[in-house]
Amino acid sequence: MTSSDPTRPGGAEPPFPPGDYPLVVVGSGPGAIQVSYALSRLGIDHAVISRDETPGGMFRRFPVFQRLLSWTKPYAPVDRGSRAYERYDWNSLLADEPEHRSLQPGFMDGSSEFPARSEMEVNLATFAERTGVRVRYGTTWESTRREDGPEGNRFVLETTAGEYRTPILVVAVGVAEPWSPATPGIELARHYADTQPAETYAGRRIFLIGKQVSAFELATGLLPWACGIVLVSPSPTQLSVVTRSLVGVRARYVQPYEDFVLGGGVSVLDAAIDSIERVSGGDALVVRVRPSTPAGAEQAAELAIEADVVISATGWTAPLRDLPSLGVATFGHSRLPAQTPWWESATVPGIYFAGTIGQGAQGLRKHGIPSNSGAVHGARYNARVLAREIARRHFGRAPDRRPIETASVARFLGDEISGAPELFHQRSYLCRVVELDPSSGPHDAGVVPLTAFLDEGGPDAVAVTLEADGSAAIYPVVYVRRGGRTTEHDLDPDPLLDFRAPGYATALGGIVRELHPGLN
Repeated sequence: MTSSDPTRPGGAEPPFPPGDYPLVVVGSGPGAIQVSYALSRLGIDHAVISRDETPGGMFRRFPVFQRLLSWTKPYAPVDRGSRAYERYDWNSLLADEPEHRSLQPGFMDGSSEFPARSEMEVNLATFAERTGVRVRYGTTWESTRREDGPEGNRFVLETTAGEYRTPILVVAVGVAEPWSPATPGIELARHYADTQPAETYAGRRIFLIGKQVSAFELATGLLPWACGIVLVSPSPTQLSVVTRSLVGVRARYVQPYEDFVLGGGVSVLDAAIDSIERVSGGDALVVRVRPSTPAGAEQAAELAIEADVVISATGWTAPLRDLPSLGVATFGHSRLPAQTPWWESATVPGIYFAGTIGQGAQGLRKHGIPSNSGAVHGARYNARVLAREIARRHFGRAPDRRPIETASVARFLGDEISGAPELFHQRSYLCRVVELDPSSGPHDAGVVPLTAFLDEGGPDAVAVTLEADGSAAIYPVVYVRRGGRTTEHDLDPDPLLDFRAPGYATALGGIVRELHPGLN
């Protein structure tokens, strides 16, 4: 059973009937929309299918308490719609055409710099409509198999509309299936995904399993309603303002933690959960926990905590269907697919991943800080780089390598570390590369994954990225590859993140001359 495509006028028949395609994208969230847009602009014919009825992915339902964690600042020190503005707008998708850029601020009511969930939905749907991203909605991917034929291997996707055959599959289905631990009695708990309206918890005792962002989001939303809230997991709570990264509970959801440290009625416990049981003769639940203790310490006494509602805010898994049976390796409780730096399955060539699921390509994790690939403001750049790599590798579309004057290399790289949003949002993960051709001189090799630049080798080149060390310092790093050997150069941080000062130009000039004495 399929539905008409809401992006087509007059309710016309949906696009992409079952059949053979050079490439198939599965999904209709921001990752799928962004990669489809980029593929189309590169002239790559492809089909997009989704079980959903409209664009938007998980934003149609989550976060439960409406506002996103990522900001869009309608007023910024740069022009809206410019490349530099993307640093301040974490929610718009990327477009080549000026009229399709920075759509998100146009749908915000001014009450917050964090878009409401409904505002994000409109942003994504409008981008898809205006840029001509077509999706066959209401088409559920059910299973996958491989077939050998005269034209090589094909992935065959069984869907509710019929079979789709393709040599290249891009999976952009998010990390969207609820996951809970195998705790005895877990069936008595709700998952975050099944949270009811806040007013239904009025006067009730809430026990939250988990102490990460989703648990503190629920605790924040339920503070005015619940008569008591307990958050429990074995590990201590981390706060983003302490880790100085996106690791930990974000500042918007710190109020329950403040209530805890000030004795305001919220309890935050480091403990393992042994079981959840129903109290005999009533509707209440009792959760038995063992407080975490330092290694070697005497076993702590069990606690029995009564609650009216237990909610498991323990995360999600990637809905990969039967791809693991085809050999797609996964890791962690989220079952993220193991990926190359180019977001291709590490074990099944031809299967790529876009959107939040791309966080399986972890990058360097310098200083223990992860990429932002799990969020729109990171994944949108990954999708654009991925589309270009697919076009080059599978369709013979050579990338545009703009020549750079030998006297302008340092200035070009300086402009990138000062204003490139790709480098700002994907620190230590994406880099801008200038390659040196012995016959034609330096040229812009574009934005690539940093691990690919460092591990795959290639011609003499210089790459710049931004990095952070968890101390609130953000600083440029320059990598020089010469004769197969790579050197690393850290530049000083700037408290205002302004890397246009003369000292940076001087340092960059000296570094690029390491690549070749004639460069500047």
